[in-house]
Amino acid sequence: MTATRGHHITVEPGTEHVRVVRDGLLLAESRRPLVLRETGCPVRYYLPPEDVRTELLTPSDTRTHCPFKGDASYWSLPGAADLVWAYEEPKAEVEAIKDHFCFYDTELVAR
Repeated sequence: MTATRGHHITVEPGTEHVRVVRDGLLLAESRRPLVLRETGCPVRYYLPPEDVRTELLTPSDTRTHCPFKGDASYWSLPGAADLVWAYEEPKAEVEAIKDHFCFYDTELVAR
């Protein structure tokens, strides 16, 4: 866990079944996400690269900086710019998310 002046981040292994579908196309499916909880943000699921269909994604020129997690790179689909991001060199406090992919739109599959 990392905390800075009221800002907290936790990263934990999850057991949720996470799927990412866009326009009927399955982009990712994982039963071993990392669950990131961050003050003021929705819960995010970071998926291992083996569970993401990276061949469908195109690298984007977009880069963003988070003072708590580091610099993120983005990937797109036709008609869906910057749909997914990853931290290739995250800050030490969230090192577990290194090279895992996070999508804006995820669904949890009921058990």
